[in-house]
Amino acid sequence: MMTQIKKSLGILLIAGIGGMTSLMIYKSTEKKSETAFQTAVPAYKVSMPEGGAAIADFTVAAEKTIPAVVHVKTSYAAQPANNFLFNPFNFWGNPGYGMPQQQQQASGSGVIISDDGYIVTNNHVVDNAEKIEVALDDKRTFTAKLIGADPSTDLALLKIDQTNLPYAKFSNSDDLKVGQWVLAVGNPFNLNSTATAGIVSAKGRNIHILNDQQFPIESFIQTDAAVNPGNSGGALVNLNGDLVGINAAIASNTGSYTGYSFAIPANIVRKVTKDLLEYGKVQRGFIGITLRDIDQTLAKDKNLKSLQGVYIDGVVSGGAGAAAGIKPGDVVTRVGEVAVNSASELQEQIGRFGPGDKVNLTVDRDGAEKNYQITLRDNTGSETVVRDNKTLNLMGAEFGEVSAKEKKQLGISNGVKITNLQSGKLRSAGIRDGFIITAIDNKKVYTADDVAEVFQNKSGGILIEGIYPNGMKAYYGFGL
Repeated sequence: MMTQIKKSLGILLIAGIGGMTSLMIYKSTEKKSETAFQTAVPAYKVSMPEGGAAIADFTVAAEKTIPAVVHVKTSYAAQPANNFLFNPFNFWGNPGYGMPQQQQQASGSGVIISDDGYIVTNNHVVDNAEKIEVALDDKRTFTAKLIGADPSTDLALLKIDQTNLPYAKFSNSDDLKVGQWVLAVGNPFNLNSTATAGIVSAKGRNIHILNDQQFPIESFIQTDAAVNPGNSGGALVNLNGDLVGINAAIASNTGSYTGYSFAIPANIVRKVTKDLLEYGKVQRGFIGITLRDIDQTLAKDKNLKSLQGVYIDGVVSGGAGAAAGIKPGDVVTRVGEVAVNSASELQEQIGRFGPGDKVNLTVDRDGAEKNYQITLRDNTGSETVVRDNKTLNLMGAEFGEVSAKEKKQLGISNGVKITNLQSGKLRSAGIRDGFIITAIDNKKVYTADDVAEVFQNKSGGILIEGIYPNGMKAYYGFGL
C-alpha cells in the first residue's frame, strides 16, 4: 500500500524548473499548550473608497507582528571547510577550502504561536542543529527545544520555557486573495525585526523544492514582498497582523531576493504544528489517487468539456478513494466548499486532514456532478492516528521505561517515568521531573502508549498516582 500511494503522489512531483531562474529553499549562512492553535480569524479585507484605490497602512500589522517574530540561531557539528563546494548560498566563494574543521552556525526566523513559548519555523533552519537559540524582539535570548519537525512541509516546532509572550494569531489562509497586501517580517542577513511589504502574486504554487521528501506538500503563497536569507521561518501576515503563512523560499539565481518569495499557507502550518504538539509526528491522510493538472492536451485526449478541476488518472486499489467509489477519469472540482484547479491546490486541502477524517469531494463524471464522502487513510491504509511512542507533547513531557532494578527498589510492578518535563498540564499540576506514573484514574499503566490512550480519550478531571525515585508517593489531579 505504501508503495502504491508513494507512486500516486509521484505524478505531482514530476516537473522541471525552466529558464535562468532557479527556485531554492534559502537559509541564512552569513555564519552558516493548547493556546497555540486559535480559531481561525478571517483574512483582513481592505475597504476600497469610491473612485480610487485604498492606501495600505502597514503600521497595525507591523506593531502586532514584530514582537512575535524571533531570531533563530543554530550551531552545527564541525564540517570540513569544503563540505559545501557547490553551495548556492555561499555568496563569497569558498575561501576556506581545505581548512581544518570548525563549528558552523546559521540563522533564520521563527514565529511565536502561543503565549507559553511554542515557535514555528522552517525545518531547514534547524535541521541537524546541535543547539538552537532564540532571540526575542526585546533582546532576551533562550535555548529552544525541538518539539518535532516535518520535512515534507519544511516546518518545525520549537519550545522555549517562557510565558506571557506576544504571539501571532492564525488566519484562514483560504480567505487570502491574489492582489491582497501582505507584510513579511523576519531577520534577513541578521538584520533583526525587518518588515517588508508586497501583494499576493499567486496561490497554490508548486515549485518542486521538496521533491526529495516523502509525500511532500507544496502549495505556496507567492508574493513580491522582499525576502532574503535569514527570513526563513518568518511571518507573512495580512494588514490586520494575522498570520497567513510562514516564509520558506525565494525565486533567485543569486540566493538573494530578485522578485518573488514563497510562504507555506497558515492552514497547513496550523495542522502540522498541532500534530507535532499532540502526537509527536504529523498525521497525514491520503485519498489514494493519481492526479494530473488539466490542460488543453489532456482535455482533448480525455474528451473533457472543461479545463477546470483536477483529473484523476488512477485510483489505488484498497485506498480511501476506491472505497468511497472514486473512479479513474473523474475530475475533482471541490474539496468541501473550496474549488480546486490544480493538483497542488487539492493537495493543500487534503493536507490539513488526518487518518480517519471525513472529507467531501465533488467530482465531475462524464458531465454529471457527484459527491463523495471519503474517510482518509494513512500511507499504510489505516484510518487510525499513530502517536509517537516516545513523546506526549500535549502534556508537555517525554516518557521512558522504568528499569527492573528501579521497580524492585521502589516496590512497584509497573509504571512510566517522566524523563523530560516541559511546560504543560503535568508541570502545572505540580509534577516534577523523574516522577513515575503508576496509575491513572485507578488504572495501572505500563507503557507510554497506555498514558497516551488515556490523555487522548479522557475529558474532564483526571487523577494521577505514582512515586518519585526517592520513594515518596504522590497523587495529582487536574482537568483535561
